[in-house]
Amino acid sequence: MGVDLVGVSKSWGKPILRGLDLHVATGELFALLGPSGCGKTTALRIVAGLETPDSGEVRVDGQLVAGPGLSLPPEARGLGMVFQSYAVWPHMTVLENVAWPLRLRGSADAVKSAHAALDKVRLDGFADRWPGTLSGGQQQRVAIARALATKPRVLLLDEPLSNLDAGLREELRDQVAGLAREAGLTVLLVTHDQEEALSMCDRVAVLAEGVIQQVGTPREIYLRPKSRFVAGFVGILNVLATRARSGRTDLGGVEAPDGEAEIGFRPESVRFTETGVACHVERAVYRGAFTRYHLRVGDRQIVADTNDAPQACIRVTDAWRMED
Repeated sequence: MGVDLVGVSKSWGKPILRGLDLHVATGELFALLGPSGCGKTTALRIVAGLETPDSGEVRVDGQLVAGPGLSLPPEARGLGMVFQSYAVWPHMTVLENVAWPLRLRGSADAVKSAHAALDKVRLDGFADRWPGTLSGGQQQRVAIARALATKPRVLLLDEPLSNLDAGLREELRDQVAGLAREAGLTVLLVTHDQEEALSMCDRVAVLAEGVIQQVGTPREIYLRPKSRFVAGFVGILNVLATRARSGRTDLGGVEAPDGEAEIGFRPESVRFTETGVACHVERAVYRGAFTRYHLRVGDRQIVADTNDAPQACIRVTDAWRMED
């Protein structure tokens, strides 16, 4: 059950989305990644039917759900949605929270289906508990179970883990991605957390000011960003000036026209060597799995994440030519 946005625009005094084109394939886990105010949540709410686009079309499994003169209500779109704020009703038990949308649809098996959904998120033993007695992670799992119980065509996730602590975020990332793949769900995730997008999703679209900057696999987005914005937003960006000879740069061996060139690279691509590009270690911070070195190379500062012993020079194992 794929999702397609074609030429979707939205303004509130100023443009929020500018002709957004997006294709999410059936069964794909897809992330909209970007800073606050870039339009990603607006796009998700338009897919959900909570906002109406000024122009453009939205299709779910090929069915037009929003377009000129048409906007199907959220309940008619066959979608499930999990909000950042959990949106768990405090006056209902856990079981009642999950069963309520099913009861609204007149399901005769609402309780049975709710138990099955709670079992998927490992909360069936909490069915009679009140939300106020649960941790934040447990409340978010209730919200996920409620969305899964309706057997949605597409699951929409709006910053679903941002209110949780780091350890719990990592655990739930794996759980949500596993549940979605097990159920064969199409997932559209909105997040500003690069780690969340890269670790959970098959593909990622990076947004800025209502425009998609790049779409690709997590590896493509991280290792081959197409702009300084994408490179700087998704991880730490190092940039060094170098010279290209015979079509390749001296540093990193990147293909480039002969002459001065700038290359970009990630901290983990830096290695210390006895000969190469001279560097000076300004600071070292132990990070457990590696040490983060803050280096000065000529008039520029770069970051290296490595377990190498510091030496007088560095080399770069993987890099790309900066285009802008």
